[in-house]
Amino acid sequence: MNFEGRRVLVTGAAHGIGTCIVQNFAAAGAVVAATDILADKVAALQNDRPEGQTGRIVSRAMDVADEAGVEAAVGALQDELGGIDTLIHVAGGTLGQVHAPVEEVRLEDWDPIFNVNLRGAFLVARCLVPGMKARGFGRIILLSSGAGLGVSMTGIQAYAAAKAGQVGFVRQLGHELGPYGITVNAVAPGFLLTNPGSDLQWASYGEDGQKQVIQQIPRRRLGKPEDIAHATMFFASDLADWITCQVLSVSGGQAKA
Repeated sequence: MNFEGRRVLVTGAAHGIGTCIVQNFAAAGAVVAATDILADKVAALQNDRPEGQTGRIVSRAMDVADEAGVEAAVGALQDELGGIDTLIHVAGGTLGQVHAPVEEVRLEDWDPIFNVNLRGAFLVARCLVPGMKARGFGRIILLSSGAGLGVSMTGIQAYAAAKAGQVGFVRQLGHELGPYGITVNAVAPGFLLTNPGSDLQWASYGEDGQKQVIQQIPRRRLGKPEDIAHATMFFASDLADWITCQVLSVSGGQAKA
């Protein structure tokens, strides 16, 4: 796929799936704004030149849960790049939390997961939609999860609820923005080893538990960041122009994540 002339903003770009998405879009010719709360890691992406890359990467530190910070960072990036036509919201996850019985879950544990997964998607999209409307074109893609479509392997209530909330947001926003040439979709990954949180979760299963997880995946393997990056590229491409309000499970057939 060729994305020359496209200006893509990726949140949660500092590692794992986010980094892979940034590199794949840059290799396909896009100008990619890589953002993350981890300033040093995301800044290093500007110096990363994957083989075959024809686009370029710019970076900016951004906390997607900070309203003023999002408005400042996204505004500056739009001025620098002449607008942004594609948003891929990757920032999110479990924030290192583990399952606890619901009666023991504190609000200070619940809120941060909602803030980065759902509030962040809303804040960044809200900043970008006016420019997309003015151009009559836009792509908004959220990284949800199999946890938002069924029952989460993590057992973390806030994570499952926030990911399900993203699905509702995608459907509502896609319905609202379709007349303006803007599509809104989500990719729901299965289980991947892409960050310290998922690594810890995987280790907690032990050898027998890990084998059981693999056996529950029809493709008999864990996902790779490239699997998710390719799905986002499809939604961002002209091939998906008549697809909106949808959630694509990219899970090897796995029922939950």
